Amino acid sequence: MPDAVTSPRERRLFGTDGVRGRAGEFLSADLALSLGRAAAVASGAATPQVLIVRDTRESGEMLEAALAAGIAAGGGDALLGGVLPTPGAALLVRRYGFDMAAVVSASHNPFEDNGIKFFGSDGTKLSDELEAAVEALVAEPPPPAAPGRVRELHGAAGDYLRELHARFEGLDLSERRILLDCANGATYRTAPEIFRRLGATVDAVAAEPDGRNINDGCGSTHVEALAGRVREGGYDCGFAFDGDGDRVLAVDREGAVVDGDELIALAALHLRGSGRLAGDGVAVTVMTNFGFHRAMEGAGIEVATTPVGDRHVLAELLKRGWALGGEQSGHIIDTGFVPSGDGTAAALLTLEAIAGRDLADRDAMAKLPQRLINVRVSRRDALEGATAVWDAVRSEERAVEGRGRVLLRPSGTEQLIRVMVEAPDRAECDSIAERLAEIVARELGE
Repeated sequence: MPDAVTSPRERRLFGTDGVRGRAGEFLSADLALSLGRAAAVASGAATPQVLIVRDTRESGEMLEAALAAGIAAGGGDALLGGVLPTPGAALLVRRYGFDMAAVVSASHNPFEDNGIKFFGSDGTKLSDELEAAVEALVAEPPPPAAPGRVRELHGAAGDYLRELHARFEGLDLSERRILLDCANGATYRTAPEIFRRLGATVDAVAAEPDGRNINDGCGSTHVEALAGRVREGGYDCGFAFDGDGDRVLAVDREGAVVDGDELIALAALHLRGSGRLAGDGVAVTVMTNFGFHRAMEGAGIEVATTPVGDRHVLAELLKRGWALGGEQSGHIIDTGFVPSGDGTAAALLTLEAIAGRDLADRDAMAKLPQRLINVRVSRRDALEGATAVWDAVRSEERAVEGRGRVLLRPSGTEQLIRVMVEAPDRAECDSIAERLAEIVARELGE
């Protein structure tokens, strides 16, 4: 099972998930207008139809307006869908037959940040080549075009809910009492509504966005708050989404957090058992727990491993003709529904997979203890030639061969080396990780 390393992207604007930065500073209205105009031209359509949705950040309306103006300036029509989870854009761009979709969101980041990410007409994120073309047109603006229009698109949220209901209409949640943490983000209306339509008794927290409280001590990056509420409130389970609704983590009735690895394992075994796991395979990243690999091997399910990032997972799924994949962080993709992480759909798939059973009794995989240490370094690229570090890694790998694993990789965005170790015993796991982190700090530290 080879480990892949994520390389930093060289381009200036687009990162691993669109263009993202401090709203009004790096991501200004001027930049949003330039991106909209460039995207409209790069689409290649005569009069591109572009859906725009956003999350609940206070800067969202400003950037939405600027992006729409840019699309119109590039000769396209901008259709404003309002507040909607990211997967809603990926799904509806195909259903409506639009040329492109744009999402104004910075996902799990704090409210001060915002971002813009684009999806093509097939619902997938733009290719590296098309993103490069957009960047080139931002740097050297195209000639003026006959202006397009900016219009509101009414009913986008209702259409997304109908698609969810059609996919999960056989799921009866009438006996379930569920708590949802909507991160004061894009799922604050749609997620509680679809759970109620399927019969669940639903309570929602962090479902009162004010423009500044998105992801603030809530959502999938702060799932511990939900865990306590589920346990103390006597709920069957809970789900925590992130700000733009493309990821989810779960909590069982005892307050134990169920991460993306376990949710994907549950889904894989369920879909395999019902003959719906395309290719009998699943794609995950290098951060996925070793226990997942052992569980899939025991079930006869092939596993493909990719660099970190849901775009890499999706690319692997499309290449192999598979449908299911995701990340430990809760990005879970089922291309049979939408070619994007969809936190709400993943939560419903989890409940479909356990088929009335208690989530606390899940047995899809046995997780190995995992330890991740981030070591600040002077140069991320120095890891490749660090002989002493790799000698130590090989020595530790031999010690856990067949029982666990060791992974070192540079961060894609920070001057960090991430040291990750898994082993059957917590003490062994911690000691290996700490030894390797010390060597990395000594050899490559600032």
